[in-house]
Amino acid sequence: MTPRVIVSDAARSVIDQLRAVHGPLLFHQSGGCCDGSAPMCYAVGELYIGDQDVLLGRIHECDFYMSAFQFEYWKHTQLEVDVVQGRGASFSLEIPLGLRFVVKSRLYTEEEAEELEPVRKGA
Repeated sequence: MTPRVIVSDAARSVIDQLRAVHGPLLFHQSGGCCDGSAPMCYAVGELYIGDQDVLLGRIHECDFYMSAFQFEYWKHTQLEVDVVQGRGASFSLEIPLGLRFVVKSRLYTEEEAEELEPVRKGA
């Protein structure tokens, strides 16, 4: 199966740091204003996952959700969660570290598109 979302080694390292402090984590990309189109990292239980959220997959033992509205724009691309220096204006857990998670995307090949992991509604 072709994963819809993957994670860089640098992001894995930051996830490990955050998990050590906050416990189990999840990611959500809402597509809202400001930093809403960036992937946000939360402790499990800190964000309500609704029936308009789509579970794209898991990265480094973390569920990755996206709003169904935004998924319509991204469904033809594989997302890679990475991390860069800089502060976002969000509540994402990595912000106090002077870092921010970002997504990089690429279109699936025809072969990959035929083997995509299924998505499911969040709640």
